[in-house]
Amino acid sequence: MAIHPELHQSPGGPLLSPIYAYTTQETAGEVTLLHCHDAAQLFHVVRGSLAIDTERGTFFVPPERAVWIPPRFAHETRYLTQSEVRYLYIRRDAAALLPQEPRILQMTALLRELILAYMSYPRAETAEGPAARLGAVILDQLDLLPAQGLELPMPAEGRLRQLCEAIARDPGTAPQLPEAAAACALSVRSFERRVQGETGLSYRSWCRQAKLFRALELLASGARVSDVADHLGYEGPSAFVATFRKAFGVTPGRYFNPVPRC
Repeated sequence: MAIHPELHQSPGGPLLSPIYAYTTQETAGEVTLLHCHDAAQLFHVVRGSLAIDTERGTFFVPPERAVWIPPRFAHETRYLTQSEVRYLYIRRDAAALLPQEPRILQMTALLRELILAYMSYPRAETAEGPAARLGAVILDQLDLLPAQGLELPMPAEGRLRQLCEAIARDPGTAPQLPEAAAACALSVRSFERRVQGETGLSYRSWCRQAKLFRALELLASGARVSDVADHLGYEGPSAFVATFRKAFGVTPGRYFNPVPRC
């Protein structure tokens, strides 16, 4: 992905308060093209699902999760289904101690209620007083939330990136290790070392992650478990469900209908 983003101001212009928040409905298939903001962003997906593409990789955001985007980090957003999203824009100085890399976060009941309470105040009243104190607690909570492994890291090197982008589009037809190494004009050993160095995963693990990531996108769009299993080359639905549960701790049905946790 070539990164030549336009630096956008946050909605409504420069942020006078540390946090600006609002809710909107997004249409399935809508795409916000590559851009970045001077402020940090938190996308909280209340209903629906979205994917965010960056130079580092792609992040998948199902219901009751959120994605954190640090200031001036280029990204493109794809809304996979009809989605209700709460957006928080956090002024760059207020986000200085928060993560400087994108990450997926599991929302908690506490943070969800704090955001709703903060959004009940008019924007003009959020710079000080009770709303400002709520904002400070929101920032503390964001710093405490653990990251979830919903990222597909992408290498930067030319041939290797092209290979991985092709696999990400159709992971059910990923080439075997020797063929993948040959496509990059590398020995198997050099290829494995390059993939590990650029993505932090072995080639086999990266392909498994690509399959799971594509499965999340297909399931979010309404595909049946049996069809997803067949499309991605699993031996059958039970094999796919077992792999999914091992990766995410729940079945596909439970994953997309989570019980909010405190």
